[in-house]
Amino acid sequence: MDAADEAVDLLLDSGRAPSEVLVLTTGDRHPWAAHELSFGEASYWAQHDAADDVFYADADAERAKGRPVVVVAVNGGSDEAVAKALPAAMARAGALLIVCGDPARINALIGASA
Repeated sequence: MDAADEAVDLLLDSGRAPSEVLVLTTGDRHPWAAHELSFGEASYWAQHDAADDVFYADADAERAKGRPVVVVAVNGGSDEAVAKALPAAMARAGALLIVCGDPARINALIGASA
């Protein structure tokens, strides 16, 4: 999660607009998402639909629309769930996909050489 947060900071510092970034988590929710969901699903998804800021969602949240940049925090979840989340995240990323997590696990799940 820390690496994903750092990636978002670097993206914003390099000039990306917050509205261009979607952060997906494969395990525990990002603290921002957990906080915003405490106000209810309607409020949470209204922020998504407004597309004014970085948005944080579970990787399996089908309602989360693509953005130019998608950051995936591989922070847990079953191997099956992560293996499904990565291609879905790539499909949502208009220009750039950043995957943060254990490289050995990620490479094993996508069939890449470590």
